[in-house]
Amino acid sequence: MISRIIDEKAIVKAKGLIEQAEHIVAICHTAPDGDAIGSCLAATHVFSAIGKDIRTVIPDSHLFNLRDLPGAIDIVDATKYYDFAVKLLTDADLILCLDFNEPKRCGRLEKALCDSKAHKILIDHHLNPNIEADVIISHPEVAATAYLFFRFLCRLEFFNLIDKKAAECVLAGMMTDTGNFSYNCDDPDMYVVVAELIRKGADKEKLYRQLFATFSANCLRLNSYALLNKMEVYKDECAALITLSRDELNRYHYTKGDTEGLVNKPLSIPGIVYSCFMRQEADMIKISMRSVGDFPVNELCSQYYGGGGHLNAAGGEYYGSLEDAAELFRSILKENKKRYIK
Repeated sequence: MISRIIDEKAIVKAKGLIEQAEHIVAICHTAPDGDAIGSCLAATHVFSAIGKDIRTVIPDSHLFNLRDLPGAIDIVDATKYYDFAVKLLTDADLILCLDFNEPKRCGRLEKALCDSKAHKILIDHHLNPNIEADVIISHPEVAATAYLFFRFLCRLEFFNLIDKKAAECVLAGMMTDTGNFSYNCDDPDMYVVVAELIRKGADKEKLYRQLFATFSANCLRLNSYALLNKMEVYKDECAALITLSRDELNRYHYTKGDTEGLVNKPLSIPGIVYSCFMRQEADMIKISMRSVGDFPVNELCSQYYGGGGHLNAAGGEYYGSLEDAAELFRSILKENKKRYIK
C-alpha cells in the first residue's frame, strides 16, 4: 500500500465539486509536454466514464510524439480554435488546472482562465502555487503531475475507472518527467503505481518507442549538428552549454519537439554536473537547464533567466540576443562552482 500524501479535506471538497459539475475542462501550461498532456487526457478518460462532459484545452500545440496518446485527437488547441477554447472555459462548471502553478503559464488562455466563473481544482508539482482555486493539491516533491493525479483518482475511489487508455496517459506523463525513470525517480511508491498501470494494460515498451525513440531525419541531423559543432564543455566548472540560432534551426527544418532532450546529452560526460540549452525563438531566447545530484538549476533559471522549475530540471527566458544570453551563462560558471559544487 502506498502512503497518503493528499490532505483528506482537499479530497472531500474536490469530490463534491466533481459530483456537482456537468461541464469540465482540463487545462495545462504552454508548450505542453508529456506530463501535462498525459494528466489532462487521463482526466478526460476517467471523468467521461462517470458521465461528465469533459474536454482538454491547451494554449498551444503539443509535441508530435504525443499525438498518438489515447484521446489526443480530441484536444482543443487554442492556436487553431481560440474562440472555441475560450467558450469551453467560459461555459465550464469546473476547471482542472493540471501541471502548472500560476495562470500566466497558460499563455494566451490566461485571461479566459482567470475570467471563468467555474470552480477550479489545481493539481501540480511545481513550486509556489499562485492561483485562485477552490482546491490546491500541490506537491513539488513528486516527480510528475500525472503520478500525483493517479493518486488523486485513487483517493476519489476512481481506481476501477482507470482503463488502459487512462493508464497509458498517466504512464506517459510519469515517463516524460523522469526521463524514462532516469532522474527524480527514487520514490518507491512510484514503482507500485507503474506496476498497477501495466496491469491495467499500459504498454511501457510502446510508450518508450513513441516518447523517446521516434525521430525524423531532420531531427537527428539537427541534434548531431548541435553536439558536434555547438556544444561547449567547461570541464573545470563542471558545465556544458549548447546554443542554436534561428538560422541554424531553419537550416535543419526545425519543428516543435526536435530539440527535446538535447539539454540532457552533455550530462553523460563524466564530471559534467549541469547543462544549459538555449534556442532562439522569434521574440526571445528559450532556456532549458538540467543537472545531476543536488545542483539547483531552478535557482539559476530563477535568478538569471526569469524562470524556475525543479532542482534538476528548469527553464526560463531571455529577452535579448542569443550571444548575450550565452555570455551571461558563461559569466556565472566560476561562481556556480564555488556556491554549489563541492
